[in-house]
Amino acid sequence: MAELVVPEDGMCIARDTVLRPGVYYLPNGLSIVADGVTLDGNGALIVGADFKGRGVCVDKRVSVTVKNLRIERFYHGIWVNASANVHILDNHVTRTHELPAPDTFLDVWLPREQAYGGGIFLSGVIDSFVTGNDVRHQQNGIMLYGCNRVEVSRNDASYNSGYGILLYESSENAIEDNTADFCCRIYSADPTGERYHNGADAAALVIMCSSSRNIVRNNRLRSSGDGVFLGGFHKDQIKVPCNDNLFENNDASFSPNIAFEATFSQRNVFRNNRADNCAYGFWLGWSSETTVEGNSIRGNRIAGVAIEHGHHNTITGNVFERNTAGVQLWVNADARRNAGVFREFYPECAESHQTSIIGNTFVHNDFGIRGWTERDERYAGPRCHHFIVHGNTLRDNRVGVQFERVRDSLIQENKIIANLEAGIKLIGCADINTNANDMGDS
Repeated sequence: MAELVVPEDGMCIARDTVLRPGVYYLPNGLSIVADGVTLDGNGALIVGADFKGRGVCVDKRVSVTVKNLRIERFYHGIWVNASANVHILDNHVTRTHELPAPDTFLDVWLPREQAYGGGIFLSGVIDSFVTGNDVRHQQNGIMLYGCNRVEVSRNDASYNSGYGILLYESSENAIEDNTADFCCRIYSADPTGERYHNGADAAALVIMCSSSRNIVRNNRLRSSGDGVFLGGFHKDQIKVPCNDNLFENNDASFSPNIAFEATFSQRNVFRNNRADNCAYGFWLGWSSETTVEGNSIRGNRIAGVAIEHGHHNTITGNVFERNTAGVQLWVNADARRNAGVFREFYPECAESHQTSIIGNTFVHNDFGIRGWTERDERYAGPRCHHFIVHGNTLRDNRVGVQFERVRDSLIQENKIIANLEAGIKLIGCADINTNANDMGDS
C-alpha cells in the first residue's frame, strides 16, 4: 500500500503521491514539478485563503494525473499550463473566486491573462482529459484557453454564476456527457434594481474566439443564461469565427434567453438537440452554411430559429411547435444602425438569402415561417431573397408562411393545412413561386 502523505503548504511534488485524508489549509497550494507524476488526493480537502492563488499548479509538464482531490477557496482550483497528456479525474473543486452579483455583466472576451476565477483552468493544453469532476457552485467550472484535443466528459458544472464550460481559442476538443444546468446570473441595469438582465452573458457552454471543429455531444445545458453561446466577432471589431463545430443530442432548454446561439460563424451543425421553452431556440445571426437538423424546437417565446443577415443555411427535419414564430429570417433595412457596422466586415451577409427550409413540421405556432425586409422609407437597402420552403407540413398555425418584401423565392410542395388566418401570406413581395402546395382547408 502506498505511503500516505500529509501535504504541506507550497509543496512541490516530484513523484507519485497519495494524500492522507483530512482537511489542510494550504494558501500556496501544491505544485507538480516532474513529468509522469500522479497526485491522488484520496479524498483530502485543501483550502486556500481569500480566493487567491492556485490549489494545484501544473506548468509545462507531460503525463500528469490529478485525481480524487477536493479543493476550495482559491482563484483557480486546478491550474494547468502548456502541458500534454494531462488527466484531471474525479476531483471536487468549488467556491473559487467569484465576482459579486448583481454588479457585473460578464465579459466573454477576456483573454487568458485576465481570466475570471474558476474550478479547472487549462491554458495551452493538448491531448488531455478532464473527466468526472464536480465543479459546481462557483463562477466558472471548466475553462479552456488555447487548448486542442482535450476531452471534457462526465463533469458536473451546474449552478455556476458564469460559465459551466468555456472554450476560448480552443479547437478539436470533445465536450461530451457533461451536465451544466442553471449557469446564470442577474445583472442590475440601474441603482434602483427595478431593471435587470437575467443572464448577463452567463451560459452553460461558451465558445469564443476562433474555437473550431469541436464536438459537443450528449450534454445537459438547461436553464442557463444561454445554453450555448458561440460568438465569432470580437468586441474590438475583429473577425474570429468559430467554424465547423458539431452540436448533437444536447438539451439546452429553459434558458431565459437562447438555447443555442451561434453568430458570425460558418458551417456549424446542430443535430437532434432540444431547444424548448426559451426566448429563442436558435439565434444564428450573420452566420452562413449552418445546418439545423432534426431538433425539437418547442414553446419558444419569440422564435424557434432566428437568422438575421444569414445566407446558405439549411433548416431540415425539425419539429416546431407552440413558438411565436417557428422560423424567422430577416434583414435590417437601415445601414445606419448596428447592421451597417457589421456589413463593413461581412459584405456577403448584407442581404439575407439562400436559406432552405425543407421537410420540417410546424404546428400551433403563431407564424410557422416568417421572412421580411424591414421597412424604412428613407433607405432602399438590401432585401431578403431566394428562400426555399419545400416539403414542410404547416398545420394549425395562425399563419403558415408570411413573407414581407421578399423576392425570388419558392414555397412549393408543402402541406399547408388548417391554418387559422392564412396558409400563405405575401406582402410587398416579387416573384414568389407558390405552385404545387397541398393547401387543405387553409
